[in-house]
Amino acid sequence: MKISWKSIAIKYKNLNNKQKYIAGLVLIILIVIIGIFSKTGKDSGTNKSLETRRIPVVLTPAAVRTFERSIVTQGNLEAKNFAMVSPRIKGIIVAILVDEGDSVFAGKTKLFQIDSLKLEQTVEIQKNEIAVTQCAERQAAANLEKVTTDLNKAELDYKRFKSLFKKQAVTADAYEQQESRYKQLQAAQKLAKAQLALAAERVHQAEAALVISQKDLTDTTVYAPLAGKISLRLQEPGEMGQPGGPVVRIDDVSVIEVSAYLPAQYYSKVTPGRTGMKVSVSGINVGQRIVSYKSPTINPKLRTFEVKCVLKNPPDGVVPGAIAQIEVILESREGLGVPSVAIQKRDNQSVVFIVKHESAHMVRVKTGLENDGWIEIMDGELLEKTPVVSMGQYLIEEGTPVSVQKGQM
Repeated sequence: MKISWKSIAIKYKNLNNKQKYIAGLVLIILIVIIGIFSKTGKDSGTNKSLETRRIPVVLTPAAVRTFERSIVTQGNLEAKNFAMVSPRIKGIIVAILVDEGDSVFAGKTKLFQIDSLKLEQTVEIQKNEIAVTQCAERQAAANLEKVTTDLNKAELDYKRFKSLFKKQAVTADAYEQQESRYKQLQAAQKLAKAQLALAAERVHQAEAALVISQKDLTDTTVYAPLAGKISLRLQEPGEMGQPGGPVVRIDDVSVIEVSAYLPAQYYSKVTPGRTGMKVSVSGINVGQRIVSYKSPTINPKLRTFEVKCVLKNPPDGVVPGAIAQIEVILESREGLGVPSVAIQKRDNQSVVFIVKHESAHMVRVKTGLENDGWIEIMDGELLEKTPVVSMGQYLIEEGTPVSVQKGQM
C-alpha cells in the first residue's frame, strides 16, 4: 500500500489541537508496528541463514590429574603445648613480672614472686637447728669415747680380779664388784652408741628440713616452665596464691594443633599418619598436613569424632584460637579427566563430544570423582590429550556440523 505523506500533512494542518494530539498518537503506534514487522522479517531471514552455519565449539584436551574425595569443615587452632602456671607454695603474690603478650623462655623468665619473708626466717631457723644437732652429736661422740675408755679399764680390772679369785687371793665380794662394774660399763657403752646414732639422725633430719625450707624459699620465685607467650594473666599482686590456682597461662605458639570434628560415617576413612588435611586460616593457606590424631571413640550423642594435625612454625596470623577452614582428603588418586562442563546427559547416559571430520561425535563415558572443575573418567574410549568439546556442547548432537575455534585447545 502506497502512502501519500503530502495529503496526510494537508489534512493534519486542518485538525484542531485535540485531533492533532490523537492523530500524533496513532502515527506513533503505526510507526512502532511497522518497525516490529520489519524486524521480524529480518530475524526470520537471519535464522534461515544460521541453520546453514556450523556450530562453533571450543575443545579442551583430556588430561591426567589428581582427583580427590574430601569433606569440608571448620576447626579450631590450639597450642599443642601450654601451661597453666600456679604457685608451688601458698602465699601472698607480691609481684607479677610478665603481662599478656610477653614472650617467655623456659627456665629463664621470672613469672611472679610469692612473699618470702617467713620462708627466709624458716631457713635461718633450720640452719641454727643443724648447728644445735651437730653439737649434740659431738657431745654423744665424746661420751661414747669416755665410756669406752672406762670400759677398757674395767675389763682389765675384771680379768685381773678373776685370776686372783681363782688363786683365792681376793674375796668373792671384791671379785663380784669388779665383774658388776665391767658389765655396767658394757651397757653404758651400748647406750652411748645409741645416743650417738640418735644425734647423727637428728643432724640428718635437720639437714633435710633445711633442704625443704631452701626449696620452698626458691619456689617463691616462679620461672616459665616452657617457652612461648603469656596468653592469660589470671591474678594480680596482693592476692593469695596457692598450688592449683593458676596465675598465668603460657602458650607455645610455635607448634599448633588443628582440631576438627567429622561425622561418624567417615571414621573408617581416616587413618592417622596417612590421611591429609588441607588447612587455611583467615585466607592464609598453610598447605596440606597429615592427620596426627584420631579420637579412639565416637561421641555417642553427637555422632562425631575428633581429628588433629600439627602446624610447626606457622606463618604470622595463624595463632591459637583462630578458626581454620579444613578439607580432609578421604581418597586421592591419579586418573584421566575432562572439564566437568564437557559431560552431557544423553538418554540417561554420561557422554562427551569429540570432533571428527568437522562433525560432532558422541562418546559414552563413566564418571568418577570431581575436583576443581574437572571430572574423572573411569571408563570409556577417551585417551589422554583427546580433545573434547568444552564450549558449544549444549547445541550439538551426534553428527552436528561444527567449527573449532582456533587457539582454544
